[in-house]
This record gives sequence, structure tokens and C-alpha cells, in this order.
Amino acid sequence: MIWTFLLVSVVWGSTWLVIKDQVAAVPPEWSITWRFLAASIAMVVMARMRGNALRLPAGGQKLAALVGLMQFCVNYQFVYPSERYLTSGVVAILYALLMVPNALLSALFLGTRIPRRFVAGSAVALTGIGLLLLHEMRLAPPGGAVPLGAALAVGGLLACSIANVAQAAPAARASGPIPFMAWAMIWGTMLDAAYALVTVGAPVLDPRPSYLVGLLYLAIFGSALTFPLYFRLIRDMGAGKAAYTGVATPVVAMVLSTLFEGYRWSALAVAGAVIAVIGLLIALSTRRA
Repeated sequence: MIWTFLLVSVVWGSTWLVIKDQVAAVPPEWSITWRFLAASIAMVVMARMRGNALRLPAGGQKLAALVGLMQFCVNYQFVYPSERYLTSGVVAILYALLMVPNALLSALFLGTRIPRRFVAGSAVALTGIGLLLLHEMRLAPPGGAVPLGAALAVGGLLACSIANVAQAAPAARASGPIPFMAWAMIWGTMLDAAYALVTVGAPVLDPRPSYLVGLLYLAIFGSALTFPLYFRLIRDMGAGKAAYTGVATPVVAMVLSTLFEGYRWSALAVAGAVIAVIGLLIALSTRRA
């Protein structure tokens, strides 16, 4: 079980760095489309190998389409461009705050309670992230690139949160996780392709081996493999303990940013990263398995 936790954390932590290369030569709109086309195929193959029926219960397709739109289209159409303006590790830490809109939307639509400790921890984490963004702004050339990158990441974060809360609906719970995720990715791929055609034009694919390997890594390991593994973690460890991947993932991402992006640490950045992680730990400590 601990190895599954580490694998999910390391793979998801590394995807942010791989995305950086994906947006270097190919419009993000098409990189996202290719990623989820490959991931959709992998999910369908996985479902067939496990003997899972791909048919969803009543209402399942509508919900899968909503999750596909918000999780695999809008979310990624925001987050990929954000990495043009921000260090990949900083984007990963921003995304670790997914628990905040999740809690707010769950309280609004599902009537769940938000503990005070969660609010306090989230406020601490936001303070740390603010320091990291201030560090980024000091290093970036003038022109507002860092605020734009942060705004794009937050937009993707909100879309992802809507998808997460939608999956608490009865139609999603009645569906097998792999068939439901396969259909959500299929819907997302079609929407991504339509958006790319309208905004960019004809399909673009980078023939470089590093791009193609990165694309398959994101599709197979970053999407098709890790989502089912995460569901297994929730089943075996409980949702509370499994959620700590949200702390481990940005730590991995920041280490990789330091090694491969030349991320330059300062006292401000160190303080921001430490405060953000402490805040996340405080907020997550309110969740029980």
C-alpha cells in the first residue's frame, strides 16, 4: 500500500515537469487532445481486460460528459498554458489547494460541514503560496506574466473542483470507476479536439521522440494508470489518508523543478513552500479515513 502511495505521488509530481515540454513546441490545445486520446484508448483497453462493461447506468453518460468537460477539457485548457508563465512546481502547489473549492462546493451543494481547522490550514497554505508567487514575480520580467499564470491555474482548479463534486452524484457512484473515467476522457477528448480546431486550426504534432514519450507518459502513467491506483488508495487507506498525495505531489514537483528547470530558491521561496505544506497538513488533518 505504501508503494502505491509513493508511486501515485511521484508520477503525479513528475507530470507537471513533463507538461512544461509539451507546451514548448505544440499548441497546448493539441497536446491536451493527444494526451487524452491516448488515455481514453488505454482506459477502454483496461476496462476490457478487467471484464468491465462500458455501458453506464441511467444518467451516467450526461454526468460523464460534464466531468469530461470540466476535468479533461476546461481544467487542462487552463493549466497547460499556465505553465508558460509559472514554474511547474509552483503550479503543482497551487493545485494542491484543490481541497478548498472542493470543500466549499460540497458544503454548498451537498450540505457537508467545513471544520474551522480546515479553514485555518487553508489560510496558512494560501499565505505560503502567496510568498511563492511573490518570489516568482521578483524573478520574472515585467509584464504581468505571473498573475496571468496564477489566474489560469486557479481557473483550471475551479473546473477540476466542479468535476470532483459532480462525481459524488448517484449516477457516478453507480458506475464502475474505470468505465466512468473512460467515458469522461472520451467526452473530454472530443471537446478538446473541437476547441483546438476552432482556436488553433489544423492538428499539430511534434515528431520529437522526447515529446512523444512525454505524451505517452502523461496519458498512460499520469492518467490511465494512476487514477485507478488512487481509487484503490481511497479504498485501502481511506479518503483522508489517500488525500495526503496532495501534499507529497507538490513536494516532488518542486524537487524536479529545482533539478531540471533551474528553479532558484530564496529565503522567501523556502518560507513560502514550508508554510504552504504546513497549511496543507493542517487542513488535511481535519479529514478522517
